[in-house]
Amino acid sequence: MKYVIEHMEEGFTQWVILEYSQILRDLGPENLLLTSLPSTTKESDIPKQLLSLGLQWTTKELTEIISVPASRLCLLDPRATQDLQPEDGTQFDYFIFGGILGDHPPRDRTTELKIKLGNCATRRLGELQMTTDTAIRVTNLIIEKKQKFEEIPFIDYPEIRYNKREATEMPFRYVLDEEKKPILPQGMLELIKKDAEKSLDDFF
Repeated sequence: MKYVIEHMEEGFTQWVILEYSQILRDLGPENLLLTSLPSTTKESDIPKQLLSLGLQWTTKELTEIISVPASRLCLLDPRATQDLQPEDGTQFDYFIFGGILGDHPPRDRTTELKIKLGNCATRRLGELQMTTDTAIRVTNLIIEKKQKFEEIPFIDYPEIRYNKREATEMPFRYVLDEEKKPILPQGMLELIKKDAEKSLDDFF
């Protein structure tokens, strides 16, 4: 099963680097493809951390580099009318994620992406926004682990506490680990803390 991220932003923020790095560690680089980067993108523009993890990337659109029909593509869309089901694993070869997940507030760029992909099928992962790594984690659990959506342990809008006095509420839905803690990319907790401290410095 292949997972595709249509990279719909200029450059790579540190948040995105951490998310993509975690996805690569979770899936293996052979199962993830980053598509639609700006045509001028060079290898030197790709963060070294992602390259070291084996990131596959291209400036081409997915439809330019695969031969499967649009009916074998599935776009994860928060506004889809059908929820993703375990049996969808036999219907689709590629699961596609774009600048449609992980934004707060969410931006609706799904229509543009659907047109580019030949009006392929769409599926939903519940009603609440997820970060890209969470959306791919949930898709993997449903499609490859055959776990039903309603059986996945979630936490919504968790308070991420990085010391006894300071915490940040995250405006997304996350999967819980075995210790009932939200699963975050490696290094994300430190980045959240750094961003919070920077905001306080700017305020004063």
